[in-house]
Amino acid sequence: MQPLRSLLDGATTVALFVDGPNVLREEFDVDLDDVRAAAEELGQLSVARLYLDEHATPGLIQAAEARGFEVTVTSGDVDVKLAVDATEFALTEGLDVLAVASRDTDFKPVLEKAARNGVRTVAIAPGEHGRSDALRNAAHDTVVLEE
Repeated sequence: MQPLRSLLDGATTVALFVDGPNVLREEFDVDLDDVRAAAEELGQLSVARLYLDEHATPGLIQAAEARGFEVTVTSGDVDVKLAVDATEFALTEGLDVLAVASRDTDFKPVLEKAARNGVRTVAIAPGEHGRSDALRNAAHDTVVLEE
């Protein structure tokens, strides 16, 4: 299989949106550096956002910021905030690639809307057991992080 990076040109802009509660689970043992590296393989990151709920620890927030993530903490549903932000970004920012790291099928419409508007989509799964078939089928490409 040809690497994703070779499929895209060198001036590719990528936006990464990470569903913290669904990706940063103990059973997946996902490192934020690995998520970021997977997105950077796709092109130049224009944004890397991690969405967390109000139960996120200050240590997690600090660690994410130290790794270059913009952290959004929401008291409501993380999925709704991430979906709205990712869709808006994909439709207004001249983006080439939208990468969503999650296992939640709620993001399927986000990937589909971005694709209909000419944005290449990538679903990043937190390991083989955290992979969503619905997201994989909605996205142009899928990256599965090593467990």
